[in-house]
Amino acid sequence: MTIPGITITGPLNPGFSAILTDEACQFLGILHRAFDATRKARLAARDTLQIKLDSGESKLDFLAETASIRSAPWQIGTIPADLADRRVEITGPVDRKMVINALNSGAKCYMACFEDASTPAWEIMVEGQINLRDAVHKTITFEDKGKTYTLNESTATLIARPRGWHLLEKHFLVDGEPIAGALFDFGLYFFHNAKKLIENGSGPYFYLPKMEHYLEAALWNDIFVFAQSLLKIPVGTIKATVLIETLPAAFQTEEILWALREHIVALNCGRWDYIFSFIKRQRTNARAVLPDRAAVNMTVPFMRAYALNTIRTCHIHGAYAMGGMSAFIPVKGDDVKNAAAFEQVKADKTREATDGHDGTWVAHPGLVSVAMEVFNQIMPGPNQLIKIPDVRPTAVDLTTACAGPRTMQGLTMNINVGIGYMASWLRGQGAAPLHNLMEDAATAEISRCQIWQWRKTGTKLDSGELVDADMISATVAQQLEVWRMDIGDNFFHSGKYNEAATLMLDMMLAETCAEFLTLPAYDQYFAQ
Repeated sequence: MTIPGITITGPLNPGFSAILTDEACQFLGILHRAFDATRKARLAARDTLQIKLDSGESKLDFLAETASIRSAPWQIGTIPADLADRRVEITGPVDRKMVINALNSGAKCYMACFEDASTPAWEIMVEGQINLRDAVHKTITFEDKGKTYTLNESTATLIARPRGWHLLEKHFLVDGEPIAGALFDFGLYFFHNAKKLIENGSGPYFYLPKMEHYLEAALWNDIFVFAQSLLKIPVGTIKATVLIETLPAAFQTEEILWALREHIVALNCGRWDYIFSFIKRQRTNARAVLPDRAAVNMTVPFMRAYALNTIRTCHIHGAYAMGGMSAFIPVKGDDVKNAAAFEQVKADKTREATDGHDGTWVAHPGLVSVAMEVFNQIMPGPNQLIKIPDVRPTAVDLTTACAGPRTMQGLTMNINVGIGYMASWLRGQGAAPLHNLMEDAATAEISRCQIWQWRKTGTKLDSGELVDADMISATVAQQLEVWRMDIGDNFFHSGKYNEAATLMLDMMLAETCAEFLTLPAYDQYFAQ
């Protein structure tokens, strides 16, 4: 390839050249040159806000300068027919078998995740693009243990989730600089599939993660308009769902809808990353210290205020409000645990549907029917836009920590799951079943960030013990041994557990709480 200014440092494995064509790479270069400076400015604004929050100079609140948007009557644009009923969506990584199984699962939509459910290794990212291209063109097949996987006649609507603004694709350089992972993922998927999707009666649909400000949403809108114009596709064809999974974004739900009003169809309550953001953005505030992670569910006051406000915001402007992920998955070979998991999922989805959500997420094909049954009973029509919760949460409602226990068991579980998940991530598996739950990167982020905050704020456990570096280090060593005993020496040494424990410990004991665990992990293991 000899495109001026474009350098690919990752290996060009068989099939990669059909995705990384000269035309596609030129398209990526155009996107980078047009928008990367703005992306960097938006990330810098996050850092500036955090400095002010840490010092106590600023507090999170609804923005005065956008009050007119919140008070005016307006509606988002049209919602395509294949996004009109989203009562159950399945999410997962972009490996070939998962893509086929998810599209065949019976769910209304499949969110194909290049972000928290996938390790951002070069091969995984490019192979994911190949898999989605083949799915869009209905040529995807997969052979495994003598079984052939193919697409059914009727499949879920495909929605792609690119990486967040903070992640880079360091194997694709434009004028010597790495392209944003978000632009790489969006650009390749849109370039190769938009016109075929339209021909199929669908369209290029995206889930947008981890935004913290309506200006970040406005950047996506500018990218959408620009990309559609370049490919001569009508503006408004792209449709997006934004994950409200950061604490600052919870104060700007209406502004985010407004910024993307031609292109947006829904907001989604990304509960696990939201808890991570709640801790991270209030990390030095001793009054914002949360209890054990297991005690922070969707029924505690600050989480309930966030969910109900998201539903209200969406419905008054004609957008759908999607519920979040229940992490429970079927338990093979244990009918009692399996029944308990199904009941947990059913209760979670019943709460969401009753509150007014227009759909929800599951992480496993075996749970599609459970969630579908709940929503079919409570939501007979395609949506619940007529349900508008009578809530107006204050900044205090959204930022006040809930009560609950802080225990050695909670700290130990954070470390155990953090090590287990990061080991899986380093092995290239971004969605990991751990202790009968399907975990993604948000789990490890909550775990290490919560322990960092407990240590930094001088938090004591209910037993009276101070959470300090010695306690954390000893527990990491103990849980590393628990993993070794559980999986055996051979896989322990090849399975990246030592590396995962080192990463977790370094970040829990660091002077500064890092923005994302995946950034140093990517640089250390996948950016070469």
